[in-house]
Amino acid sequence: MTAVPAARSTLRIIRYLARHSGPVRAATLGRDLGLPRSSVYHLLRVLQDEGFVVHSPEHQGFALAPLLGEIGSSVLASNALARLATPVLERLVAETKLPVVAHLGVLQHADVVYASKVAAARAPAVVTSIGVRLPAHLTATGRAMLAALPDAQFDAIFTGSRDEPADGATRASDDSQRLPLRTSRGPKSVADLEQLLAETRERGWATEDGDIDLAYASVAAVVLDHNDYPAAAVGLTFRRTLVDDAQWSRFGRAVAAAATTLSRRIRGRA
Repeated sequence: MTAVPAARSTLRIIRYLARHSGPVRAATLGRDLGLPRSSVYHLLRVLQDEGFVVHSPEHQGFALAPLLGEIGSSVLASNALARLATPVLERLVAETKLPVVAHLGVLQHADVVYASKVAAARAPAVVTSIGVRLPAHLTATGRAMLAALPDAQFDAIFTGSRDEPADGATRASDDSQRLPLRTSRGPKSVADLEQLLAETRERGWATEDGDIDLAYASVAAVVLDHNDYPAAAVGLTFRRTLVDDAQWSRFGRAVAAAATTLSRRIRGRA
């Protein structure tokens, strides 16, 4: 297959996947596009290696990857991630054997937007419904992603600069350094947030205890794309009275494992 026909076939595959809401089998792609099966598998492998498509083992098919959100719309990225994440969230909820809610959040500037949600039986009616937007600094999913951001991007969102003040000057402590709260809990300043993010990186997952609603708490872990950029976060929300210290750690390890699974799928390694 020469370069130009291969390029055209690649674009046809991308366009075909964009028109379908779920993963598509390689055989279906070959049949509907009139392409040799060997060529389809070769092109899908290249697209997967480059981060443009992902493979869903449950569906034995391929779907567009979040990377295309950097080229097209962020909605496309969220939808593709949500479809890929749903089986992972379902497994996470089933393995906890407790009334929890699992969700997938994506970062949009200083907010988290929830793209997928799976609730266990008798789970709490939490605010993380699909499409809901919450302040990233107050949520476990947001903190998991903020902790993985490059310094420059974090600065652009919250502080403007990490540079030390000039001799004789003091770092600004005006309203730009203060953070809004929803309850009596949570980081009140950028400095408080940075301390929480340092603890998150050391622990391996983020926590939130009553920062959105005093009755609920959450844990979350970051999902990294092929560039080690935070593409999303997997979270668990539960009633604060439900868990003890050991359960917090168990939930943390569970979301970290789920996030690792989803990261591998995004990178084409699952």
